Amino acid sequence: MNIVTLLDIVASVDPDRVALGDATTGLTIGELRELAARAATVLADQPGRPLLFAGTATAAFPIALFGAAVAGRPFAPVSYRLAPGPFTSLIEDQLPTTLIAERRNLDELAPLDGLRVATPEAYVTAVRGAPAVDQEPDQDPDRPAVLLHTSGTTGKPKVAVLRHRHLTSYVLNGTEMLGAGQDEAALVSVPPYHIAGVAGLLTGLYGGRRIVQLPNFEAHAWVRTAAEQRITHAMVVPTMLARIVEVLAETGTTLPDLRHLSYGGGRMPRPVIEQALELLPHVDFVNAYGLTETTSSIAILGPEDHRAARTAEEPEIRARLDSVGKPLPGVEIVVRDPFGDAVGAGERGELWVRGPQVSGEYASVSRIDAEGWFRTQDAGWIDHDGYVYVEGRLDDVIVRGGENLSPGEIENVLIGHPEVTDAAVFGVPDEEWGEIVVAAVVVRPDAEVAEKDLQDWVATRLRSSRVPARVRFLSDLPRSDVGKVLRRVLRQQTAHPLHHSTSAT
Repeated sequence: MNIVTLLDIVASVDPDRVALGDATTGLTIGELRELAARAATVLADQPGRPLLFAGTATAAFPIALFGAAVAGRPFAPVSYRLAPGPFTSLIEDQLPTTLIAERRNLDELAPLDGLRVATPEAYVTAVRGAPAVDQEPDQDPDRPAVLLHTSGTTGKPKVAVLRHRHLTSYVLNGTEMLGAGQDEAALVSVPPYHIAGVAGLLTGLYGGRRIVQLPNFEAHAWVRTAAEQRITHAMVVPTMLARIVEVLAETGTTLPDLRHLSYGGGRMPRPVIEQALELLPHVDFVNAYGLTETTSSIAILGPEDHRAARTAEEPEIRARLDSVGKPLPGVEIVVRDPFGDAVGAGERGELWVRGPQVSGEYASVSRIDAEGWFRTQDAGWIDHDGYVYVEGRLDDVIVRGGENLSPGEIENVLIGHPEVTDAAVFGVPDEEWGEIVVAAVVVRPDAEVAEKDLQDWVATRLRSSRVPARVRFLSDLPRSDVGKVLRRVLRQQTAHPLHHSTSAT
């Protein structure tokens, strides 16, 4: 099955349902399918070559995605925020190809042989003027559908390959065809080059939920758009939710139309989700855990678990707000030790996953073992009730004196301090302990808090081994395009400090 088949199915049933944009002026499902056919004729001159897309979340995104699928070309969204050097290098690796990119990216790009370029606006104009050729998409499920450049810790990003069978399996496994009501609308604010952007588009279209795109996230604009477009569903990353919560608290906005809000893409600080549950008690919250290589979500913590954890007196149930819930149907997750042996409930190790949506492939090199398992390189554990806890990348786990420490546990405590607005915990080498705990924190303006204040705060709530040996006060934490804390940058800055202070006043 080709991902275009998903669009064909819903277009054959309800072609006049609005798929994208405003409820009265937006693009219908039938119109999107016609534009995909026209786009395929525009893309016919480079068969099999990737279509590179460095645009924001606009109508050009789904037109390019489905047009490439009809034409038999992989769709390769890349970050429009890359610096000119890395951006050019990434393009060169895919030549010959077509690049749809924002004008600023094209202006910074040197001429390259074998490269065709267009802005998103020019591309959509060309598509609208192209003939609609009746072309049947190749139904080979093993053809590459989407190529995503994953962010590595060093060197060039790896290219994760998602084939049509991975994407269609993900959609069909968890989405009811046209199951959304006519009044439902989803606000998409994650960029196209993030797996959540691709997965959210496909599930939204197949489910029949109108998609409203916010090309560039800004918390006030997100809240305003959600209110004006009567948004019922949304997906955000943790840093987005933290800023949205600040706006809701500041303005008193309640978003009465919002029914469902999912979050993922990084660790959610417990104070943030607790405040969100308090401000939006009518909303169903879902924590979704997944990776690019697993075609988005493989485990979720559902609405009832959120509500139960919020009101529970039992510590083990309240702690579930720190979990990512249970595996999705058809997905298996286990925890294994460094030797690849499965460990028992409550024991820490590396999370391994398998299932039909799991790709685990980079540029035609598969990382799936003989039994279908993919090593996530995420540290974590599974409790006796099957709830999965993710403690970050294996490289992020701090090993102090032979004891494995979870940065997230310490970060939750630090963010619970009334003067701290953000925190990241990481390990740095130490001759005596192997690694020591270091915290980088952002405090409220005009706060009066010293390093020892925060060390004492942690010491009264966690074991002494988890108390930061050093606290760095920063104005902001370094983050990736989608809000993940760049701990490697913090480690580098700590090894060669640019600025350090033991207090904030």
